[in-house]
This record gives sequence, structure tokens and C-alpha cells, in this order.
Amino acid sequence: MSKQIKKKLDRRRFAIQSVAGSLALPWLSSLRAETTGGRAAIQTSPGAGVGAGRFVAVGNLLGFQQKHFFPETTGSEFEETTLLKPLAANRDQMTIYRGLDHGLRGGHFAVHTFLSGVLHHESKHRPDGNVTIDQFLADEIGGQTRFASLTVGSEGGIHGGCQMSWTKSGVRVPPITGPAELFDRLFVTESKTRRAEKVKATALEASILDSVMEQAGSLSKRVNREDKAKLDEYFSSIRDVEKRLQVRRRWADQAKPEPPFEKPANTNTVDDLPMLYELIALALQTDSTRIATLEIGGSFLPQNLGIDKSYHSLSHHGNDDKAIANLITLETYQLEQFGKFLTRLAGIQDGQQSLLDSTAVLFGSGMGNGSSHTNTDLPIVLAGGGYGGGGFKQVAAKGVGKIPLCNLFVDIAQRMGVEQDSFGTSTGTFS
Repeated sequence: MSKQIKKKLDRRRFAIQSVAGSLALPWLSSLRAETTGGRAAIQTSPGAGVGAGRFVAVGNLLGFQQKHFFPETTGSEFEETTLLKPLAANRDQMTIYRGLDHGLRGGHFAVHTFLSGVLHHESKHRPDGNVTIDQFLADEIGGQTRFASLTVGSEGGIHGGCQMSWTKSGVRVPPITGPAELFDRLFVTESKTRRAEKVKATALEASILDSVMEQAGSLSKRVNREDKAKLDEYFSSIRDVEKRLQVRRRWADQAKPEPPFEKPANTNTVDDLPMLYELIALALQTDSTRIATLEIGGSFLPQNLGIDKSYHSLSHHGNDDKAIANLITLETYQLEQFGKFLTRLAGIQDGQQSLLDSTAVLFGSGMGNGSSHTNTDLPIVLAGGGYGGGGFKQVAAKGVGKIPLCNLFVDIAQRMGVEQDSFGTSTGTFS
């Protein structure tokens, strides 16, 4: 390779890294062979996005005790199980599903497919990779709000931090890790000087990106079919960066909503969970975002509920009564906080309906049986957003009548006005 061409490629890599951090230009074998031969500003008052469709997904890493979660009776007359008792006040606002999953194996690794249906290492040759439904929706409607989506979770736990949300380019969306940071994102407006600096920085990055796109475009005319496919993937990643820059430019000089209370302190995930839910509710109410996820992961410690055991070791309970009792304590607390979140959304007016009526709220896990660490027969609750009053629905867990969980995701997208006939491993829409 000539020194001149090597310098050009190095400059391109540097330019991309300056803008996106990780979007290095792909190495193209055919080039090596050649070289060797608007939307208006957000309202700062509650109810800014009146009637707009919203989506929230909540998941944990270790599932729920199936025998204590699922009812026996289908329909609206389902009985109140131990784990559904905390949702008694929300009974008419939700639907419980049994038999839905992604048909995958992988234990802890397959938990991260909860919102995608696709294992990360099997996503390379899929047009949308292992994009999760929240990020898919964020790509479609996220440009209408300051934050295309909010991902909340922890950076500790089994196999690393929160891996609930993934982009089309196969990048994990890093989580907001506590109520203090989430509060800052939503309500803390930087000084005018700092905002002006960000406007200039965004303009510079946009200029660099334009230059990189022009140079990469010229490369595409000189490569073979195999490398053309690599460049197409690269251009897709560049378009993602462009979208983020456009959103950043749009909101850079806009003040954020006024905070309704003082900045909360981070304590621990167990004690912080009510505040995280409250801040997500406020994010929806102020139309700061319409898409949010919350993963209850490795930082949810039993010790903070008076249980001196590891959550993971408890999950391998082997039908030990004491371990199951401890797990039910942990899971009941999670469902209690979820129920309070639903009640909170139901109490916020959103035009002629409640904020819960405008928001599809998914709750569950990518883990089915925690003891054997299987990823089938997932616990799924869907509340609000037109899914209220559905009772308990049980579908075929296998065979010709099997319905993938992704079919439900297609239905969620369609109800939010996104014209989509498929998603992930769907075979249609859920009916």
C-alpha cells in the first residue's frame, strides 16, 4: 500500500472516531488489492405530547417463579396468584400472556434477546441485526423528542452491564445507571456558554461527517461486491450518527423542563427503584422521550431487602423451599413497584385519556425457568396502550400453533402508528 493512500485511510478513521467513537472505516480487501496493483422545541409543561403513543419495557435478568406467577384460568376471571397480587389494582389495565418466547437457548446470554428475539452473535447477516423493539421504535419516532429513548439499568452483574437495548448496527446501548444521572438528563440545563460550545462542536462534527461520507462514497465506486456490502453496513452506521447529530443540533440551545423536586441521591437499586419509575413517568409526561427501558439487573441486591444470599445463587433454587421463599420476596417487591408505576401513569392526564392509556408498558424477562435457566415460556405482562382488560391469554408453547413473542412486538409497533409487518423472528402480528 502506498504511504499516500495509507495516510488517507488513517485520516478517515480518525474523523469517524472523532464523531462516533467506534465507527472506523472497514478494511476493504478489494482496495488493498488495488493499492498493491424539524420539529419545534419541546413544551416544558406536562402533557406536551398529548395523545402520542409511548412505549416502556421493564425486564429482569433472572425471571419469576412460574408456579407463583401464571394463573390457571384464562380470560378476565383469572385467579390472583402470589406474584400477581401486587397488580390487583391494575387488573383491568393489563393483559398477561403465557406461551410467548423467542424459541431460543442460551441461559444468561439469551436473556439479552428479550426485546429482539435475536442472539447477538447470530445477528451479523440480518438487515436489522439484533435491534431491540425500543430502539427500532426510537429510530422511527424518536426524532420527535429531546431523547429518542432512555435506557436505564446497571453496569454490574452477570456477564457485564445492562444489555437490554441494542441498535441496528449491533451496538449495546449503555444505560443510565441511577436516579441522579437520570434526573440530570431530564431537568438540568447547562449554562448558555456550555450550550453554545456544544452547538459549535456539533457543527464541527457534522462537517467532519460530511467529509467522511464524501470520501467513503468515492470508495464505493472502486470496490468489489463483497466490499460493497461492508460499505453498505458502514453507511448504515454513519446514518445513525447523522440522526444523533441532528437531534443534538435541534435541542442544543433549548432549555429543559423545570424539575419538580430536588435532585435525588443514588443509594442502591432496590431503594432507588421507586424513584427510577417516577423519573421515567416524568420523562413521558414532559414529552422528553416516548421510549424507555428499565432493566433490573445485577445491581439489584437481596441484601437490601434483608436477604443475605446472592440473587444468582438463589435463582438456581433446585426447588428448595427457603430459596423459593426468598425469591418470591424479591420478585414481589419488583412487581409492587411496577404496579405503583402503572397506577402513577393512570393518574396523569394526557388530553382526554390517561398517560397509561397512551403508553404500552411491557413487563417480563428473557428468562423463563430461573432454576434451569431456560428461555422459554417467558413471563409477560402488557399494560396500557390499548392492552388493558385482556385478562390472561395462554397460547401454544410449541408446535404449529406456536406464536413468537416478536409477533406481539409487531402489534405494539403498529398500534403506535409505525407501519411494520415484521420484526425480529416474527411470523406475523399478534391477534
